[in-house]
Amino acid sequence: TEIEVVGYTENQREMYRLLKKNMQEMEPPRKKSTFEDLGKNTFEVYQDIKSFITFIGHLFYAMYNTFIHPKDIRFKETVYHIHQSGFNALIIIAMTSFLVGMVISYQGSVQLAKFGADIFIVDTVAISITRELGPMITAIVIAGRSGSAYTAEIGAMKITEEIAAMRTMGFDPYTFLVLPRVFALMIALPLLIFFADIIGILGGMVASNMQLGISPTLFIERVYEVLEVKHYLLGMMKGPVFAFLIASVGCFRGFQVSYNTESVGLHTTASVVNSIFLVIAFDALFSVIFTELGL
Repeated sequence: TEIEVVGYTENQREMYRLLKKNMQEMEPPRKKSTFEDLGKNTFEVYQDIKSFITFIGHLFYAMYNTFIHPKDIRFKETVYHIHQSGFNALIIIAMTSFLVGMVISYQGSVQLAKFGADIFIVDTVAISITRELGPMITAIVIAGRSGSAYTAEIGAMKITEEIAAMRTMGFDPYTFLVLPRVFALMIALPLLIFFADIIGILGGMVASNMQLGISPTLFIERVYEVLEVKHYLLGMMKGPVFAFLIASVGCFRGFQVSYNTESVGLHTTASVVNSIFLVIAFDALFSVIFTELGL
């Protein structure tokens, strides 16, 4: 198909001829191979891990400086984030833990009833909730709720160049933005786990009463018999570790946000996925360590 251009001057005609003479045809994009994509993705993961380790180094250095100079601790911001990440999460934690306790009790009671071991459903619910499911489910909920919020908040601040302004004025973003969130979550998450354990056991008690006819009094007496303090403590010990992982990943992804709104969504998604993966991985690691130590 030929195109006729009319109404242009001699200078424009000469420019067009010169452009046409020197213009090279664009080659079609080369199709990437599977191995090339694999290599690229592997390199990106390596770069992410390297950047995260650097971020953790900055974070520990900020912690060290804060402990040397306690006056630099942002108490007001820390209390604010404890309220946001802890108190405001009580309802969703309660609902999730209650339902998990009911599900464990329902599923376990069906199998135990076949062997006439109904009462052992109390052991199953109490120990599994306090040692494993309570801490892990709570951490996963907080990763989706607070971890994503940290990424979005810091990402928005980066887009509006508030972080750059802080650095220009001589303020350390790690001290002002990261540490209050990390400290707040490390305080709030163990308390949320304790709360989730109680509600989860309550859910198991309701389900066992409905399914097996175990009275609340008998259920509570059995809980006192089988649930040792160490089960509670082992579960709550995971809290600060999970909190540190969730808060640090959330803030790290926030600092990675580019200067566009699409990047906020992408890094928020990455923050939640990374946090949940690390929570599950470290929970498995804790299980192996506790088992090997005979705890």
